[in-house]
Amino acid sequence: MSVAASIHIQRSNTSTSVLEAAAALNDAAQVGAARQAAYQVRPMNDTHNRAPEGQAPVEALTSSVSAAPAGAQTQHGPRNVSSFAADASSDSAPSTTMSSFKQAEHKLLMIPGPIEVADDVLLSNAHPSMAHVSPDFIPVFGESIEMLRQVADAPSSQPFIIAGSGTLGWDLAAANLLEKDDDVLVLSTGYFGDSFAECIEAFGGKPKQLSAPAGSRPNLDEFASLLKEKKYKAVTITHVDTSTGILMDVPAVTNVVKSVSPDTLVILDGVCSVGSEEIHMDAWGVDFLLFASQKGIGIPPGLSLSLASPRAIQTFQKRSSPPAGFYTSWKKWLPVMKAYEGRTPAYFATPPTNLIYALHTSLKTMTQGQVSLSQRFQMHRDASKRVKKAIQDMGLEQLALPDSREDGVANGMTAVRYPKGLSAPDILPKMAQRGVVFGPGLHKDCKNEYFRIGHMGISVVDPSRGDIDTILKKLEEVLVEAGHKRA
Repeated sequence: MSVAASIHIQRSNTSTSVLEAAAALNDAAQVGAARQAAYQVRPMNDTHNRAPEGQAPVEALTSSVSAAPAGAQTQHGPRNVSSFAADASSDSAPSTTMSSFKQAEHKLLMIPGPIEVADDVLLSNAHPSMAHVSPDFIPVFGESIEMLRQVADAPSSQPFIIAGSGTLGWDLAAANLLEKDDDVLVLSTGYFGDSFAECIEAFGGKPKQLSAPAGSRPNLDEFASLLKEKKYKAVTITHVDTSTGILMDVPAVTNVVKSVSPDTLVILDGVCSVGSEEIHMDAWGVDFLLFASQKGIGIPPGLSLSLASPRAIQTFQKRSSPPAGFYTSWKKWLPVMKAYEGRTPAYFATPPTNLIYALHTSLKTMTQGQVSLSQRFQMHRDASKRVKKAIQDMGLEQLALPDSREDGVANGMTAVRYPKGLSAPDILPKMAQRGVVFGPGLHKDCKNEYFRIGHMGISVVDPSRGDIDTILKKLEEVLVEAGHKRA
């Protein structure tokens, strides 16, 4: 079923709960709906879109969690649905021809996740509540599973879509691929690599960390030596550590594994890379790729996404002990994923249907939209170069050390050192007052020395938004106001 929907979000000062707003949306969506009423919202006019007396206007659903204080500037008022949305002609998905949908005013969220969400994705997330075994929902779930393979270039893999954060991916890896006392070599470039090691230890594994100073990457010769000294069940790689913006050379790492220890599994944390960095899971020899919904995939937080290679599935099936978890067990999830991909309902735990509608919309844009995946990756590379060049021109330095700045930095984010004499209070609150949100530092050794800029997803792929222009202009204004002078 495909029904064009259109809804106009009105600004309001009314303060009410999201539950009330959702109820108002649901009421509006049911008016004149067909029997199955999967996704119909009344067209915009003064009567049909006015919330019933005593209820919240629908606008509350799209209000920013970081609404600007009175008098502050906001960079993103209502805007039309992105022209980059795919043509939603599938009978299983809502139409994305909703040209009158507009987001509420909000601060421009330019942290390395969560990120700005496209209008069509946000509207899909406001889909009326659906049963997870509904004939309308089943193909949406199944198609989403299939499209994950395209994004990761992993045609032979088994995808998983599970309610949870990116961190759940660590648990899935440890619970299903590792057993007690298994040795694991962890390549760490920051906070999240260190945390992955903690997770492995919590599941009974024995992690050995090969870490690099903040702003650099582990030495591959040392990595090869460690692989020769001991048999490791798995190697973990953080493709981009969100705390530092350091990009690992995954093909170089996997080539070492193939050469020195071919039986060792390769586990890739792609939370801050999938969607903004080029990934070829099958060709690179990655056995398990984990990521999440709120970064390069471009939807709200709440989905743990992952793909397992045939070798990873075989490793799981040959375990000598049960998986170290219940919710995380592939024994529970494999039948569910296979059923939905075969367009049959199945149940273990209730999936977040609204987020999966949003995921479907975003993945369809990524795989079938006007901007191809290869173009998308190039746009991220171009935006990254532009931001990093502008940072340099402003007299600022990246957190990345000089030997990593050429090919060892992320294309979806930039970590920037505060200039001499300035610190977080001089930059971050002033940016927020101008309607732009940056992230603070996160690395345990230097978190107060830098801030982080996210440039991924719709902010990059839709240049008409002007997000990159905005953040660079506002940052320069803040620096001048703070008294910073270029060297």
